[in-house]
Amino acid sequence: MEGQSADLISSLLPLVALFAIFYFLIIRPQQKQAKNHKEMIAGLKKGDKIVTNGGLMVEITKVEESYLIVKNHDNTEMKLVKEFVAKLSE
Repeated sequence: MEGQSADLISSLLPLVALFAIFYFLIIRPQQKQAKNHKEMIAGLKKGDKIVTNGGLMVEITKVEESYLIVKNHDNTEMKLVKEFVAKLSE
């Protein structure tokens, strides 16, 4: 009986180690990145310059609950869903 439990532990140990490596190298960094992105979106305000997921560089003119009104370089205003903000522009 003791031999079987030791054999079971030794066979599960590599799987546990693999899961731990997977968690610390893939899952945890993605969760941190998603949290930072959510905080960045929550902190957007009028006048901020942003880059969209499509690569447009625009300026925020109005912040709504689920979308932004943004202005392009030629003063064209557009609605943009908040989740499509990639980053703040320098």
